[in-house]
Amino acid sequence: MTTFSLKRVNAIFVKDWKDLQRNSYVLFTLVLPLFYAAWIGRIGSDSAEMMAFPIIFALVIAGAFVQAAMVAEEKEKNTLRGLLLSPASVTEVFVGKSLLSAVTTLVVVIACIWLAEFDVPSLPLFALSILIALVFFLAIGTLLGLLSRTVMETSIIGMPVILIFGMSSMFKSMISNEVILTVLDYLPYELLTKIWVGLESGAAVGEHFLILTAWAVACLVATVMVYRKRRMD
Repeated sequence: MTTFSLKRVNAIFVKDWKDLQRNSYVLFTLVLPLFYAAWIGRIGSDSAEMMAFPIIFALVIAGAFVQAAMVAEEKEKNTLRGLLLSPASVTEVFVGKSLLSAVTTLVVVIACIWLAEFDVPSLPLFALSILIALVFFLAIGTLLGLLSRTVMETSIIGMPVILIFGMSSMFKSMISNEVILTVLDYLPYELLTKIWVGLESGAAVGEHFLILTAWAVACLVATVMVYRKRRMD
């Protein structure tokens, strides 16, 4: 039975860090959420509902897309096969491949909060919601990367991720079907917005946390299953 090795995790992290420094496409993508946050800060709005978009956009871009691009790049360069066949366990590979994206995402989210001059409500619960959402979007990103053949393909198949999970509130005004509107209320964007607005107003947010956690666990399980299938193949 393979024991968890920080040395193997660190090796994967260092390799990803070197690859990221050479990837101008990913570095440019990371800047996009900061522009929205700076614009919100400029107009002087500091409500949780207004801040939801740049923060969730940061989670989608820095968490899901950066993660997908790095995994897909491994496949494109045919180096993922070596990683899949290495002694590293599933946990080590997932932690190692996600660590850089997680750190990058948190830096971008903090920068968004700072640029928008957002007064974070109930910091411990706010941080917990970010952590759960981070697990969800990193799992989605890893899944997209495993399913994509090239880095550019992640942009194509990843577009629905942005639209469904990162911008779902934009479609609510265009939809009249009650069933679809109910489904949208259970998507991560809406759940995170409700959590942050609830923390700001003092409303109960326990149910939203549970549903968001269910999303994260479901995506994590799906990603592990796909990873193991790729490893067997």
